[in-house]
Amino acid sequence: MAAKTEAPPAPKKLTTEALRLAEDAARQRNWKRWGPYLAERQWATVREDYSEWGTCWDYFPHEHARSRAYRWGEDGLLGITDRECRLCFALALWNGRDLILKERIFGLTGSEGNHSEDVKEEYFYLDSTPTHSYLKALYKYPQAEFPYALLVEENRRRTKAEPEFELLDTGIFDGNRYFDVVAEYAKNSPDDILIRVTIANRGPDTAPLHLLPTVWFRNTWTWGCTHEGCSLKPRIALESPSRLSITHETLGRFFFELVAAPNAAPPPILFTDNETNHQRLFGAENTAPFVKDAFYE
Repeated sequence: MAAKTEAPPAPKKLTTEALRLAEDAARQRNWKRWGPYLAERQWATVREDYSEWGTCWDYFPHEHARSRAYRWGEDGLLGITDRECRLCFALALWNGRDLILKERIFGLTGSEGNHSEDVKEEYFYLDSTPTHSYLKALYKYPQAEFPYALLVEENRRRTKAEPEFELLDTGIFDGNRYFDVVAEYAKNSPDDILIRVTIANRGPDTAPLHLLPTVWFRNTWTWGCTHEGCSLKPRIALESPSRLSITHETLGRFFFELVAAPNAAPPPILFTDNETNHQRLFGAENTAPFVKDAFYE
């Protein structure tokens, strides 16, 4: 009598993403260092609230966000940061009509909305691998002036029994007069990230759009603290017309490179500091000549 034995099944080949996960879990390669960890809204959060009565909505409103340095986090559109939120990248947009740059998500505070706080934007997370080796997100930016005041006034007028007044209800997207702004991130290695921004005009007419990709450090140097998370002031320097050298005490050194269109000159690069504009907000003298909202000028 003969016995027949079967060979054990061949082990399944791991996918590339599974290999990344295994390397990250074994702490061989830090694949999750960079990811979509950047908040859309840091203003009016308890993390940034130093008010006497815990009224974070009033202490740090949206109107302050463009001019006031955060302490514990940052915010931006379709952005990324490292897991300790030291170095950040996000998009800023301007349609030539808004009074402010579109740098972060707008929403209603707890007292402004008829159903409490509520974001009044159109944005979508489209894709992400577990290690964030690939990311894709979409933001819809109106070509007409963004209706900040109308959204506040109409929602404040409505009762709790009525529906919320949304951005789509304002008619701002009528006739498809908006831009689709798509941001994609692809990691060649844990610290080598390709960023691609694709913009489509969905409307019937030509319309202006200013795109300001922004790289910056969270302010960890102003507060005079000595515990973990505080550091010496980092540095961003222009190494060439299309290359920035970025140095941080604990994060190390990185480079930010711009790829211009064929036969096109590199786009201009603007610099300022992530410091509070005390003069605009409080009528006090600024402690630094270059402040957070300098690009608005």
